[in-house]
Amino acid sequence: VWRMQIIAEKRALLIRCGAYCLPTQIEHITSTVNAPFMVHQQRAVKVYTKTGDKGTTSLFTGERRTKFHEVFDALGDVDELNSNIGLARQHLVESPKHVELNDISKFLERIQCTLLDIGSCVATPPNTATEKQLQRTEFDSKLVEELEEWIDHYWTALPELKNFILPSGGKSSCSLHVSRSVCRRAERKVSVLFHKDEVSADVAKYVNRLSDLLFTLARYVAFVEGNEEIIYKKPK
Repeated sequence: VWRMQIIAEKRALLIRCGAYCLPTQIEHITSTVNAPFMVHQQRAVKVYTKTGDKGTTSLFTGERRTKFHEVFDALGDVDELNSNIGLARQHLVESPKHVELNDISKFLERIQCTLLDIGSCVATPPNTATEKQLQRTEFDSKLVEELEEWIDHYWTALPELKNFILPSGGKSSCSLHVSRSVCRRAERKVSVLFHKDEVSADVAKYVNRLSDLLFTLARYVAFVEGNEEIIYKKPK
């Protein structure tokens, strides 16, 4: 019974955050149940919970806040970012240069998984969470360094940027630019929580570096596909 309750609570939290998760992702958060049991229970738990019908939603800590609370603003933007990155990945898969861009596609998938972990961090405010809850959702600072390495690697492969550019360069590139814009918005929402000590500095850093990476990848994808980036020209 307690195992079923744990899965129901954690799964309901992720669904409310807009992130339908796989059994392996539930396992990463709960760290309490084995995969076969989770697969069985996944079928038993309904997508809708009815617990938010009065306009409040619970955090991982069990605390309930209004749906328009800034925590859920941040969670919503992080989820929207994840969806946009998923769309960008699909464009890469369908690209004529999909073989050359395969490493980027795989890394974007890794980023999507990390964004689910960030959702868990945001849903676990340090000032109200228990030590055990914080340990479960602790964010690895090395992931920030990983993004920086990717930025440096792909930026050095690009032609020097001498002008402002417009979001352009084909569907794959443009979809990454859209992801970058959403990431900037998510960063602003996460920053609000960071300044209130409700999310770790490493989470804020990661979202900041991610927007830089998405800009870099948008340019790189356009470069690999041989698509022109449109230079900004002041309208006369």
